[in-house]
Amino acid sequence: MRRLATLAALLLPCLAPGLAAAQPCPQAPSQTINLPAIRAAVTYAAPLTVVAFGSSSTEGAASSGPAATYPAQLEAQLRAALPDLPVAVLNRGKGGQEVYEMLARLETDVLAEHPVLVIWQAGANAVLQGMPAEEFRAALAEGIARIHATGADVVLMDSQRAPRILQAPGFERLDAAIDGLAEATYAELFSRAALMRAWEAAGTPSAEMISPDGLHHNDRGYACVAEALARSILAAAGTAAAQVAKR
Repeated sequence: MRRLATLAALLLPCLAPGLAAAQPCPQAPSQTINLPAIRAAVTYAAPLTVVAFGSSSTEGAASSGPAATYPAQLEAQLRAALPDLPVAVLNRGKGGQEVYEMLARLETDVLAEHPVLVIWQAGANAVLQGMPAEEFRAALAEGIARIHATGADVVLMDSQRAPRILQAPGFERLDAAIDGLAEATYAELFSRAALMRAWEAAGTPSAEMISPDGLHHNDRGYACVAEALARSILAAAGTAAAQVAKR
């Protein structure tokens, strides 16, 4: 019994991320986004390629592995809802990068995949590096224009409510820049800030969704971001998604 107890104690830290991800997600209102390219792809049963573009939150820093990242879990949920469509969510996150470095690889890592939707997570590193909001906004606007020129939808994802973000000077200005760009460029906003505030209101503190590094999501946080994002994407696909899912 003592040896079994010792083995259990050794295995528990390895199992903890998976156990955290298995917990139900707190309730939060769906975020309404308009995705005409997604809607058309689902209507005509075209391949659904989504590129998750960004930095460490997209790459999956602090997750227990590739399958626990938000892009991997988003792909699983979209495939389950749309079993007759070819669905791929490509993870194009690189930790530590900000908007200029992402722009440098936009063609090869994103546009070359001919996506129907690009989910662009940006802003956290700009906050931590002290990038001026105007500079950040201009660079992000350039990238949005290049993606829209291909006919793809764009969803912007703002920063998580994590201690290191909230303690950084000027994080509100970067959030405002992303929000303003969503309105000015016809990109859509999926707000992790709003999502995490809703989780708090439902009784789940942000700390339960953030890893011990004080910055990135833990497995449960990534899982619940993916779940909320999948709901918004499927709702944007309209009745066509419901019809395909029932086949």
